Amino acid sequence: MTAPAQPKKIVAPTVSQINAEFVTQLACKYWAPHIKKKSPFDIKVIEDIYEKEIVKSRFAIRKIMLLEFSQYLENYLWMNYSPEVSSKAYLMSICCMVNEKFRENVPAWETFKKKPDHFPFFFKCILKAALAETDGEFSLHEQTVLLLFLDHCFNSLEVDLIRSQVQQLISLPMWMGLQPARLELELKKTPKLRKFWNLIKKNDEKMDPEAREQAYQERRFLSQLIQKFISVLKSVPLSEPVTMDKVHYCERFIELMIDLEALLPTRRWFNTILDDSHLLVHCYLSNLVHREEDGHLFSQLLDMLKFYTGFEINDQTGNALTENEMTTIHYDRITSLQRAAFAHFPELYDFALSNVAEVDTRESLVKFFGPLSSNTLHEVASYLCLLPTLPKGEDTTFDKEFLLELLVSRHERRISQIQQLNQMPLYPTEKIIWDENIVPTEYYSGEGCLALPKLNLQFLTLHDYLLRNFNLFRLESTYEIRQDIEDSVSRMKPWQSEYGGVVFGGWARMAQPIVAFTVVEVAKPNIGENWPTRVRADVTINLNVRDHIKDEWEGLRKHDVCFLITVRPTKPYGTKFDRRRPFIEQVGLVYVRGCEIQGMLDDKGRVIEDGPEPRPNLRGESRTFRVFLDPNQYQQDMTSTIQNGAEDVYETFNIIMRRKPKENNFKAVLETIRNLMNTDCVVPDWLHDIILGYGDPSSAHYSKMPNQIATLDFNDTFLSIEHLKTSFPGHNVKVTVDDPALQIPPFRITFPVRSGKGKKRKDAEGEDEDNEEARTLIVEPHVIPNRGPYPYNQPKRNTIQFTHTQIEAIRAGMQPGLTMVVGPPGTGKTDVAVQIISNIYHNFPEQRTLIVTHSNQALNQLFEKIMALDIDERHLLRLGHGEEELETEKDFSRYGRVNYVLARRIELLEEVKRLQKSLGVPGDASYTCETAGYFFLYQVMSRWEEYISKVKNKGSTLPDVTEISTFFPFHEYFANAPQPIFKGRSYEEDMEIAEGCFRHIKKIFTQLEEFRASELLRSGLDRSKYLLVKEAKIIAMTCTHAALKRHDLVKLGFKYDNILMEEAAQILEIETFIPLLLQNPQDGFSRLKRWIMIGDHHQLPPVIKNMAFQKYSNMEQSLFTRFVRVGVPTVDLDAQGRARASLCNLYNWRYKNLGNLPHVQLLPEFSTANAGLLYDFQLINVEDFQGVGESEPNPYFYQNLGEAEYVVALFMYMCLLGYPADKISILTTYNGQKHLIRDIINRRCGSNPLIGRPNKVTTVDRFQGQQNDYILLSLVRTRAVGHLRDVRRLVVAMSRARLGLYIFARVSLFQNCFELTPAFSQLTARPLHLHIIPTEPFPTSRKNGERPSHEVQIIKNMPQMANFVYNMYMHLIQTTHHYHQTLLQLPPAMVEEGEEVQSQETELETEEEAMPAQADVTPGLTDASSSQETSASQTETTVTLHETEATPSETGASSSPEAVSAVSEMTAAMAGPVGVPGESNTPQEATSAPGEPK
Repeated sequence: MTAPAQPKKIVAPTVSQINAEFVTQLACKYWAPHIKKKSPFDIKVIEDIYEKEIVKSRFAIRKIMLLEFSQYLENYLWMNYSPEVSSKAYLMSICCMVNEKFRENVPAWETFKKKPDHFPFFFKCILKAALAETDGEFSLHEQTVLLLFLDHCFNSLEVDLIRSQVQQLISLPMWMGLQPARLELELKKTPKLRKFWNLIKKNDEKMDPEAREQAYQERRFLSQLIQKFISVLKSVPLSEPVTMDKVHYCERFIELMIDLEALLPTRRWFNTILDDSHLLVHCYLSNLVHREEDGHLFSQLLDMLKFYTGFEINDQTGNALTENEMTTIHYDRITSLQRAAFAHFPELYDFALSNVAEVDTRESLVKFFGPLSSNTLHEVASYLCLLPTLPKGEDTTFDKEFLLELLVSRHERRISQIQQLNQMPLYPTEKIIWDENIVPTEYYSGEGCLALPKLNLQFLTLHDYLLRNFNLFRLESTYEIRQDIEDSVSRMKPWQSEYGGVVFGGWARMAQPIVAFTVVEVAKPNIGENWPTRVRADVTINLNVRDHIKDEWEGLRKHDVCFLITVRPTKPYGTKFDRRRPFIEQVGLVYVRGCEIQGMLDDKGRVIEDGPEPRPNLRGESRTFRVFLDPNQYQQDMTSTIQNGAEDVYETFNIIMRRKPKENNFKAVLETIRNLMNTDCVVPDWLHDIILGYGDPSSAHYSKMPNQIATLDFNDTFLSIEHLKTSFPGHNVKVTVDDPALQIPPFRITFPVRSGKGKKRKDAEGEDEDNEEARTLIVEPHVIPNRGPYPYNQPKRNTIQFTHTQIEAIRAGMQPGLTMVVGPPGTGKTDVAVQIISNIYHNFPEQRTLIVTHSNQALNQLFEKIMALDIDERHLLRLGHGEEELETEKDFSRYGRVNYVLARRIELLEEVKRLQKSLGVPGDASYTCETAGYFFLYQVMSRWEEYISKVKNKGSTLPDVTEISTFFPFHEYFANAPQPIFKGRSYEEDMEIAEGCFRHIKKIFTQLEEFRASELLRSGLDRSKYLLVKEAKIIAMTCTHAALKRHDLVKLGFKYDNILMEEAAQILEIETFIPLLLQNPQDGFSRLKRWIMIGDHHQLPPVIKNMAFQKYSNMEQSLFTRFVRVGVPTVDLDAQGRARASLCNLYNWRYKNLGNLPHVQLLPEFSTANAGLLYDFQLINVEDFQGVGESEPNPYFYQNLGEAEYVVALFMYMCLLGYPADKISILTTYNGQKHLIRDIINRRCGSNPLIGRPNKVTTVDRFQGQQNDYILLSLVRTRAVGHLRDVRRLVVAMSRARLGLYIFARVSLFQNCFELTPAFSQLTARPLHLHIIPTEPFPTSRKNGERPSHEVQIIKNMPQMANFVYNMYMHLIQTTHHYHQTLLQLPPAMVEEGEEVQSQETELETEEEAMPAQADVTPGLTDASSSQETSASQTETTVTLHETEATPSETGASSSPEAVSAVSEMTAAMAGPVGVPGESNTPQEATSAPGEPK
């Protein structure tokens, strides 16, 4: 097996190259946004650029990138486009720019939407050009560009402008392109269509000839395009050289066909046209398929097209076809062929009289039809309306091979989709892992097309939806597996030994050589299947490794996935491995197979089961694992061994590789998806069409749901009646009580429910009344019944004053249906989520809610807030491994809850014992929950009923208040409550207190009744299952856990009514979908009532490691984002309370009117300036340092030493001023830079207690969902903008800071970027050099925006800053030194303090040594690249910075007397007045006790 050649990486142009380019010079003259005086429009410029730059360079991506980046499309091409100036170069230029925008994944149609007038004309020109002769004006390469443009149009049907143009090409009138007999047949099948067809004909007759001709052109466009393609395809020779332009044209064309077939709106009428053109038959018989190398991708694409043309769906209705319906269609086809044969072709009698199962295989069809002449075959085909009838006496123009294939491929039996899927191995093998068309390398540039499914807006059926996701998920995992295999195997250094065997020259933590491998069991197949039910094998390895690695191997758990690898190296001992060369041939890799661990074997050869009991200690170093092999794969391998005499793969393995448990759950997820496809996955009716992307996108909104609820109890949502009134602007609020003293929460609100049915026309007056009614809310305050006399009986209350949009989100979440909440940064998404959960819990106590989040961290935040509300904690449960991280004393995991129930049971039984004693009842009522229940029934209830009969008002006599207290039977029990229990003021008040006391007692017994099950169930596992299925009302898990455990949950009979998803825009499409189906349907219906998704699609999408799946397949699109694109209504939260208003402006342009909460203006922390810094945010320009900007030691591992040093210098400066280090986080956009900054911090200040470490040093992507007061951000890149061009990453980066944001970047690069303009125009409006106020200590009293009273210093570059910080530090140490000397000379009364000072002084001296001699601003770039795997702490990757003493003049930093005096002033200010040792911000406090880290 030869490894494919490594694709070349596209090198983005550098800023200097950009500036030197001809294109850039033209841009500066004609269209660059920052140029004020532009030259007038000149069509010749477009012609020149197209000919000289684009065509001449053969459409080089670098040139097109430059043009697109310079805003050529927005500011020049489309702005000046009109029919008069339209030309070939003009059309092609626009298409290239749009295609480039799609390749870069940036919005492409915005410009056209702003100026839509000439788009229809432009689109017609494109259609004309796409059909032009290939040897004419448009070359094949140019037509391939046009095909790609058309493909993008067909995939953008959600854009009205595009849809209006594309609609003409794909609606019913396109059937004009069918041959008449076929058209007749199709219209006969569905009588309704004939009516439409006649209507179309009528309308055509009314058109004027020119318009009709134009319409006919458009309708026939796709049929003509197919014919044109077939002629290009036929021109490809079998063995002579072929131009790659032809191959690329063919590939792109098939891609277009797949995309048309895979969307219902385009497929509906087009599928018949495609079938009538017999495109597939032509392709399968073409020379291109038989060309080994050139045709490989074409064949793969063709298989995908074949799959979609035969997809199990009714094209007209869009309904999925069942297995039976597919069989019926197949039988109809065969029997109609048999009837035709019987009536007209005597030579086919045998065929006509056979049963279907006998003749529907390829072999038998070829046997019957092969001997017939070409003319006879043509006649058969024309009887079936597949070809036009053959005129009498003429010979057919089609060759026999084509005619035979046409009939056979149409009538052969197909394996059903689900069968194919069930026979598919789940583990990838070497054939898939290294196939570039299916799993491209990281260097996928976005240019070529690939044999991959795409996730767009719409899907054909749920099966199609799951299948595309299944394939993509499988391949994305395969890519990660490939990286792991390449890493582990190359570390083991397999070489050929002298005797031809394998010798390993290295070692790997995650892989071991196999000592012995034997298959120990192949179980019989199930009935109706041809693969074994299970295959087990034993793998023996020798663990002669360090103890912690040995523990990792021995710790492999059941269901962990490992890979078995065969290598046969050809390279002799000692050959160096080159990571840049293809991997397979270097290591001689032959086979890869997956397996799943069952367990390790003990001395007696038995599997050691996972469980609470300790594992046996095994002697020696040899360990054997029992593994499950994939039965499908085993069956395929064995078949090929027996039939083709291939070698037995299972005799050859010599390496076993494991993976990190966190990344190794792909098999479980794939099995889950496959199980879903095998069951009738019942999605609620109200969701079905929306998930597939059809119908009215707002149909699941609560206002359109038939079961809308009129009256809802908002519980503690509102803080007061005023809060309620402001929450419903535009509504009349009617309160049922007039007394203002009684208008206190909680409130029940009755909403006007509009039913969409039965509307009659009303006269105008009636309508006004109707509107009035529709805007009236009836509010009823109600009192929560007294829960008992103890302080802890009082319910916990919400304290947040929700805004009216937040209230709308809460209201929508409480109603049935689909609720989507878009929560920009800092708008209180989690608070809204928690309030919805609480309100559902109180309104519908019998319903159960499932909470799903992307990360464990989000789950922790939710739980912490849920616990602050009035929710009984026995109803909370959390599944998965993250519960260990919950920063609360309480454990919400399964076993934590079981322990809670058992402990609570004992507490409650103690209470029962106390109650029994207080009532003087003999016996042991508190022995079990059961005895307690009898005690309540016979002793407590009887006393209460007797009491009630005594104190209830009897007829006419007024009840006496004192009686309530006198007759009360539980005085002794409540003796430990705050006294007096009864106030004696009024009968009603005391009666309510008495009932509250009884409620308290009753609750004890109801809880014990619930806990009875835990007495009957003895094992922890059974108890935890009972909790999950019966007791818990709010169950939380991550989406990954849901995908892994679906099978177990369904088996247990898990049920839920509502789902709430947090961080929904960060969850993969399929992982969002699986939680909808964690329960079996009831009577064929899903019991799901509400689905609430909370997320922000303007922030980062799910992480997809492989660029090809991310870009080409759009796998990073979450379900949330897709729903927003489809047009599902959303509630957009519009008030943020996280950041200063000025910082919020950097990203609020991305959202619909995002404003600030009042406290952002009012609170002192937001109105005070940032001490020592002139601005609250600043963009600081960083030029090349020692001639180097960005560097890239490994692929995509970018670093920038100048920026890294500058960021750390600013961090140290802030800490020296007195900022707490944990309030500062350092972010960057690349992993490489993150490691570099960590290294520099370790060297500069990490162990220095005066400075310390920042709260976090991490990437922007990792920091999503978190925040800090001050953020220092390094953008790293100096050549190309890179992935910050994704506006979502920019939004995340800009929105992490609360009080201060300081960005280090190459300004000239980022300010030109069109997508980033709104943020960068604000950033560049301020000076691009850092402005500091060194003498202003932290915290300052200066208001934000005020001119400082201290001197401002401007820092020009990084060396100057580093030097400045060094001087400042030294000065601080010296001043502190003097300060301590003075303290030592104090009178004897203060000696104790002096002793303490001495110990601190010695520490300060050691610190002085710890600080590098100078700010080390001449780092040698010997190893500025820490590799991706090695953590920054490892010594080998530490950046070597020469510790040379450099004088200020050498480094070019200022060493003027002013600077020094400024520092001394500042340090004096920081030291505080002498003789006041406890003053805050003195070094004494900053230094902390000796040896204690700060």
